[in-house]
Formats: sequence, C-alpha cells, structure tokens
Amino acid sequence: MLKAFKYRIYPTGEQSVLLAKSFGCARWFYNYALNLTSQAYKQTGKGLSRNEIINLLPSLKKEYEWLTEAPSQVLQQAALNLSSAFLNFFEGRGKYPNFKKKQNKQSIRFPQGGKLKDDVLVLPKIGKVHCKVSRQPVGSLKSVTVSFASSGEYFASCLYDDGQDLPEQSSEGKAIGIDVGLTHYAITSDGTKHGNPKYYRKYELILARRQKQLSRKQKGSNNRNKARVKVAKVHAKITRCREDFLHKLSRKLVDENQVIVVENLAVKNMVKNHSLAKSISDAGWGMFCTMLKYKAQWDGKTYIEVDRFYPSSKTCNNCLNRVDSLPLDVRFWDCHNCGTKNIDRDINAAKNIRDEGLRILAGGHLATASGERVRPSKGTAFRRHHSVKEESSCL
Repeated sequence: MLKAFKYRIYPTGEQSVLLAKSFGCARWFYNYALNLTSQAYKQTGKGLSRNEIINLLPSLKKEYEWLTEAPSQVLQQAALNLSSAFLNFFEGRGKYPNFKKKQNKQSIRFPQGGKLKDDVLVLPKIGKVHCKVSRQPVGSLKSVTVSFASSGEYFASCLYDDGQDLPEQSSEGKAIGIDVGLTHYAITSDGTKHGNPKYYRKYELILARRQKQLSRKQKGSNNRNKARVKVAKVHAKITRCREDFLHKLSRKLVDENQVIVVENLAVKNMVKNHSLAKSISDAGWGMFCTMLKYKAQWDGKTYIEVDRFYPSSKTCNNCLNRVDSLPLDVRFWDCHNCGTKNIDRDINAAKNIRDEGLRILAGGHLATASGERVRPSKGTAFRRHHSVKEESSCL
C-alpha cells in the first residue's frame, strides 16, 4: 500500500541554489519537449514517445552545458511527467499540457536515491537536507518530490510502500450519511452538525490589505517581490488551516463509522454561481470527499457516492413522500402526507443520503423491493413493500 508523507525541509543557501537550478532545468526540458512534441504532431500526425524524449538528453547536455548541473533522473522524470500528461489528455482525464512558468509552484521528483533517516533527508547531488519529520514512516522509500511554494517554503513528499495490501472492504457496522453545506459544514444522519470555520473569510481582511500593498509596488522591483511573498504566505496559512480541519473531521467520521455515504457534488458547476462561489471554494467539499474516500479504503471501510440529482432534501424520510419544490431559504418544513412537523432540511437530507447509499449497497443503483422500484417519480410517494415474512407476521 502506497502512502505519501509531506514534510517541511530547510535547505542551506548552497542547497537552495542547487534546487533552483534543478527546478529551472527540469522546467526548461519539459517545455522544450512539449514544444517539440506539438510541432511533430502538427507535421506528421504523431507525437514523440517517452523514450524518444529521454534520448534527446545526451545531445542537449552537450549543447547546453548547464543541464548537467541538475540530477539526470530529475530530467528523465520530467519526460515521464510529460508523457503522463499527454496520456491523461488523450484519455479524457485532463486538458492539453501547458508550458510551465517560473512564477508558479516549482517541483522536481527523485525516483530513486533518496533516503530519510531521523530528521535528515538525503537527495542525489543535493546532499543532506534538514527535514522536520512529524512521524517516521514505515516501509521502503519509492520516490521523493521536492516542491518550492510561492511563499518561499520547501517541502518534500516522500512516497512509501509498506508492503501491505489494501484491506477488504466491509459494510458490517454503523452507516452514516453526510450532507455538506455552508452554514454548517457537514450534517450527519445521526443529527450531528459540524460548524463551518470559513478560514478564507477569517483572513479576508488581512489578505486584502496585503494585496493592496502589492498593487502599489513597482513591477519588477524587489519590494514588489517581497509583497508578493507576503500575499502568498496568507494564502498558505488559509490552506493549512483548511486542510487541518478537513483531515481531523474526515478522520473522525471514518473512525466512528463503517459505511460513509455522501453526494457526488459537481463543485465546478456550483462555483459558477457568483453569489456563492467564494464560500463554496472556501469550503473545499471536493477535498473533503477525497479524504473520506482514501481513508475509508485504508481502513477497509465502505465509501459510497449518491447521485447529485437524488432529491434528498425534498423527500420526507419518515413516509418517503416527495414535495414538488423546496426553496433554499426554507430550513424547516412540514410533511402533509404523514403529518411530521418541523423537519430539519439538512438532517432529513443526510438520512435520505444514508438510506439511498444502503439501497445502492444492497442491490445496485435502483434497488428493488418485492420486484418493484423503490425510487418514486416526481410528486409521488415511495411505496414501502413488506417481505413475505413481514406480511405473514402482520396477518
């Protein structure tokens, strides 16, 4: 089982220069290979393979001697990354590869030769780098990815293989449905509501002040670069706070439950609403679901996603009657079919998400009971069907 551990590293001045040269060489070779591949595709209808790109390195190192200053495996990995980017593009998982820019986040990967012992990370051609290790990983080190953030911080992501297989998924235990929101971040089917910290809103004034200072600096000056770093540090602070909250909440939910059911929200479409775009982006629902998914896989638990068009809020969890419309400003509503009063919209949605996930787990997306569909059509009520044993016991 592969697990990545991200650590903060503190290179010396000389090591920072070597890393900067490695970033630049890898970025230049990636862009050179991307341009060459695009031209070859336009002329011949075929691009360059991964081996063809790697075979360009010996001649390029003779022409550009500064390429020899970077570790050779870093340049080879850049060719592998470009090949993977094209593969993702042709298989519909990503867009056409773009050129890398110096102003963006920089990263290089060492596929071999890295070693981590105590608080020292050894990298080829870079040497021993002080590393702040929060916990010692178990297993063999497969690769090390060194990144340089816009805030001026260096990080190392160490990929380890512990030699174990993923545990078999089990659905025996407590099941929970999770409905995400903005007023409350996560509402669970057991009635618990987890507050939304809204970290971007918390640091919004500080960020606006830093951005105003940046806009007043002359372009290309050292003072503008210093102001840019200050803006990046505020963004990094917001990101760290959000990730810490999401990691703790997802770990708590996975530890306490065996089956986790959520909605497969289309966040990219939701942020098109300009009134809620900033709040939705601040929430990080996609990252939260990703954390729930891989943590559930690590622990042998079951993670299920319910279709986003399932009417979880409009359906009464008691009698399964579905109302025609339910505006967002209505937080509590009454069911005229069964007479249930003051139904909490969010808790009711979480319960329906849980039940729909259990139906999917039991017999597919459209589970059936007594040979008939369970999901109702619009404006109608669900029909609960008794099994043969239940009908005989009722007689």
